[in-house]
Amino acid sequence: MPVYEFRCEACGPFDAHHAMAQVPRSQDCPACGADARRVFSAVGLSRANSPRARAIDDAARTADAPDVVRSLPRQSGSPGTAPSVTRDPRHAKLPRP
Repeated sequence: MPVYEFRCEACGPFDAHHAMAQVPRSQDCPACGADARRVFSAVGLSRANSPRARAIDDAARTADAPDVVRSLPRQSGSPGTAPSVTRDPRHAKLPRP
């Protein structure tokens, strides 16, 4: 159930749970009982463990201190050998450099 923020003139902001179809424009303040109006606030969406969130967090982290590359990336196969050749017929249709 969504959480909505309301603001009482005397007591300040407070949160209340309401169904999306039944959210009122105002509600009684739980502290003083005065009429409190609903406040439009930022949406609290969680993307804490998604791959996109991790990529965004990694990009933000490396903006100030980028990762240092100390060696060339490894080729497929063992070191010192030519890269392996694919036999997938879909790869033959790809444009060549």
